[in-house]
Amino acid sequence: MEKFTGKIAILGSGNIGISLAKGLVKADYVMADQISLTRRNLSKLDQFADQGFLLSADNAAVVAASDMIVLAVLPQQLNQLMEQIAGVIDVNRHVVISVASGVSCADIRSKLTDGVEVIRAMPNTAIAIGQSMTCVATDNAAPAHVDEVVRMFETVGAVVKINEDLMTAATALCACGIAFFLRAIRAASQGGVEIGFHADEALKMAVQTAKGAADLLLLMQSHPEQEIDKVTSPKGCTIAGLNEMEHNGFSSSLIKGIKLSAIKAGALYTKE
Repeated sequence: MEKFTGKIAILGSGNIGISLAKGLVKADYVMADQISLTRRNLSKLDQFADQGFLLSADNAAVVAASDMIVLAVLPQQLNQLMEQIAGVIDVNRHVVISVASGVSCADIRSKLTDGVEVIRAMPNTAIAIGQSMTCVATDNAAPAHVDEVVRMFETVGAVVKINEDLMTAATALCACGIAFFLRAIRAASQGGVEIGFHADEALKMAVQTAKGAADLLLLMQSHPEQEIDKVTSPKGCTIAGLNEMEHNGFSSSLIKGIKLSAIKAGALYTKE
């Protein structure tokens, strides 16, 4: 991979910010000393100083010395962060990347500087193991900068470029979606206990079966129904179980949950 030569500031280094920083270094996209990590409580970042990352509690100073700015705080903390850095944003130098749910590029520009390029990225918690599904969108950034952000997030998983008006939907499907699939695996393991397995065995079986199902679709490039057809024989046990789940609303409850999460995701940030 071609190295990035600039400086990256990750403001608000919680789980997602730290996972991105580690992924970028592991993939040889940058050296650790090209990344500055900020956090109010710097003691939580001590181990990263040993790995070569630059640490600071001064967001404005870090932004002034960087090229790519990653806003990695919660939506509720974003306004305060943007107030701290607005005075040092340089339209001609800085590209701003936001991972805050439900906050538009226009909202961010209105708090920072007119004309600054803003790109939104929505990763999920599997970023911690380099398996994120990250969606990327912008309303004004140059294609070259969007491609750079896609390259950054490809170091920690898969990336899809989407229209910005779909970003809250992406939050529900990909970010909240991690929890939905985890709950399905948990439920399958509980079913396994009820039919005779020890809890640890049942969980291992459910987890590996779910992983196998996902990998089948990724590696075979097939549709779920194609793979389901291979498992369901006439009058068989699989179709009986599937139909029982569907009678109890399995698919419709998942669909309705994703729709509600999308509504909630759009209301996490207040402009005031």
